[in-house]
Amino acid sequence: MRNCAYSTAAGERIPVRIVEVGPRDGLQNEKTVIPPEVKVGLIDRLGRAGSRVIEAGSFVSPKWVPQMAGTAEVVTSMDKLPGTTYQVLVPNEKGLESVLSLLAAHPDKPPIDEIAVFTAATDAFSIANTNVTVADSLKRLARVVQSALDKGIRVRGYVSVVITCPYSGKVDYKRVRDVTKELLDMGCYEVSLGDTTGTGNPTSVREMLSVVLEANPVERLAGHFHDTFGMGVANSMAALSAGIRTLDCSIGGLGGCPYSPGATGNVATEDVLYALQDSAYSAPGDLEALVDVGFWISERLGRDNSSRVAKAVRARREREKAKL
Repeated sequence: MRNCAYSTAAGERIPVRIVEVGPRDGLQNEKTVIPPEVKVGLIDRLGRAGSRVIEAGSFVSPKWVPQMAGTAEVVTSMDKLPGTTYQVLVPNEKGLESVLSLLAAHPDKPPIDEIAVFTAATDAFSIANTNVTVADSLKRLARVVQSALDKGIRVRGYVSVVITCPYSGKVDYKRVRDVTKELLDMGCYEVSLGDTTGTGNPTSVREMLSVVLEANPVERLAGHFHDTFGMGVANSMAALSAGIRTLDCSIGGLGGCPYSPGATGNVATEDVLYALQDSAYSAPGDLEALVDVGFWISERLGRDNSSRVAKAVRARREREKAKL
């Protein structure tokens, strides 16, 4: 298994940016308490395996997302590698205050590089998640984004439930388009479009993107696909074919959303990297090393590794070992 570096007939391979969301989106729905040292171990292993953008945690109230407690301890304990971007999710102004206090306490070696903010494409999901409508959420986020930009902090945006909503059904893609535009207009350098329920397929993903692209530049969009119906890789490839060049992935297929009942984990990083082999696209990351990371964290969580590729690699290794 390798992440080949070859040139297509048309020239160099097209670079794809992978945002590793395992340490935040991947862990937030786990049922057991995860010690900070395990989170640090995951982040450090991902960095050493070649992940170049890592979502390290979230400054959200532990009352609502208990697994994100201790993010400040995690990001100040991890081994911050040069050339790797570390980001944290910030839900509101209080979360940003925590980030700014953290950065002020470490002026010579900032533990994080950027923040991410989130909203949704439907009021029903936004109210379930943050107790406010989408419009009110955007007003609140505008203040957060502006304050962060004033401090020189880059901001990434998320839009949840871009295909279907667990509370209100099929989503109006024009709403996705308009919410995305508002996030970009307020200063987010990129907006990640999340199929939070994992109900999308390549057809619905292409349809959604065609509407979103009516008002938003493709180079400032990312794809974030959950694998509930096994469509995560296919949807990622559909997004790439539509011009998307950033994909959110989660090691070992970790994930799920506490506000989307029944949704499974994010598309596995290992599966996406394998899909990109021998293609027109290339992405950073040592696949063999990432397989090890996926099994390491899965074992510590006491759960099955959801990556099909990781399981195939382990089976191949066992066959090769048996031949020795």
